[in-house]
Amino acid sequence: MARESAYLDNIYSVEGGAAMRRYYDDWAKSYDADLVDNDYKTPARCAEALGRHLDDKSAPLLDFACGTGMSGVALNEAGFTCIDGTDISAGMLEVAREKGVYRNLWVCDPDTPFDDRAGKHAAIIAVGAIGAGAAPVDAIDGALASLDKGGLFIVSLNDHTLQDPAFERRLTHAAQRGAIEILEADHGPHLPAIGLGAKVYVARKL
Repeated sequence: MARESAYLDNIYSVEGGAAMRRYYDDWAKSYDADLVDNDYKTPARCAEALGRHLDDKSAPLLDFACGTGMSGVALNEAGFTCIDGTDISAGMLEVAREKGVYRNLWVCDPDTPFDDRAGKHAAIIAVGAIGAGAAPVDAIDGALASLDKGGLFIVSLNDHTLQDPAFERRLTHAAQRGAIEILEADHGPHLPAIGLGAKVYVARKL
């Protein structure tokens, strides 16, 4: 049974990097429980999608906007062993560090989240990290720019985010101009306890 969460209910109305950082800092301690109680499926879906396209389980990965590390745990459970994480919230990263699955963790600037440390990863994974209540659409461009040729970008866009066509359009336009190849675009469960789905994209940089 889904447990009510004021944080989960109100996240889509939070605007601005500073406000978002404070919100996630405050939410950090109850975040895992809130999502587990709502049967959070997306971390495992994204990890499984990555596994279908990246055979090297020791390749360095960047878990973008990793939050409390639920996505890092899913990647580790899928066999990946070299995972870095970044987030705007120091409070979230404190919880993520306790998971023991990350090589490096660092706080990023909401306005410029993809700095030099974001490069040199075989894949960037953004699980529930871009869209409504999370990073803006420009984060898609930042992730793709940080990848070398052949790098993979895995991003989930939940149903709230899919109501704004700008997010999917950013990916499809990148594919149309030959910057990426979209390998998967699969809609499935996100938070099924509250009837929320998400589309998981896998793209390879060309």
